[in-house]
Amino acid sequence: MSLPIIAGNWKMNNTIHESIELIEEIKKSNLNKNVEAVVCVPFTSLSSVKEAIEGTDLKLGAQNMYWEDNGAYTGEISPLMLKEIGVDYCIIGHSERRQYFNETDEMVNKKIKSALKHGINPIVCVGETLKERENEKQEEVVKEQVLKALEDIDSKYIKNIVIAYEPIWAIGTGKTASSDDANQMCGFIRGIVGDKYGKKTQDNIRIQYGGSVKPNTIKELMDKKDIDGALVGGASLVAEDFVKLVNY
Repeated sequence: MSLPIIAGNWKMNNTIHESIELIEEIKKSNLNKNVEAVVCVPFTSLSSVKEAIEGTDLKLGAQNMYWEDNGAYTGEISPLMLKEIGVDYCIIGHSERRQYFNETDEMVNKKIKSALKHGINPIVCVGETLKERENEKQEEVVKEQVLKALEDIDSKYIKNIVIAYEPIWAIGTGKTASSDDANQMCGFIRGIVGDKYGKKTQDNIRIQYGGSVKPNTIKELMDKKDIDGALVGGASLVAEDFVKLVNY
């Protein structure tokens, strides 16, 4: 069985001071060592949070990166910059990046390849809109996103990739897919990976569910066969809630 992974996406929240305060609150509790706990913090807080989590089992994640190592790309952050800080994970292709910053599947694929090249583990987000689900196109949409994300990526890297299934209609809305619906889609994604790389490889990839995950819903989700973790937004900004999620 894959090591479960709970990743908190802080989004555009917390100054450096607030970030350290939150980490210090989390550190007061004992976290389940059989769960990989990741905090994905704003760029400005990465170095400070890295120092604050030294000596703990917490892993550090970024929320985005560019695919080039360096160059005239004003405002962008390269994988080399993240690697020097000690970033373990990077969220790639979050629906908010796709929606507000026009990220395409092709851009997501480039970022994944660059992250893997530099030893950063990508958390790759896929998911359908409410309209797409209502039109029963969720599997078609998610399959295309997954296949384009993994295009020309060698099977040896699959163990380093996390796929986060996040139905867009459930992000920040308070709505959540039922545990059965979430498990069905995570299983569907696992099958796509299996069809592309083989049965052994599909068992090596970790698949998260994300979308208004809360402490009172996490255990039911994590009890499902094809859900290996959660990508959590708002609940990860409260130390007590994040601890409850990791210790589900």
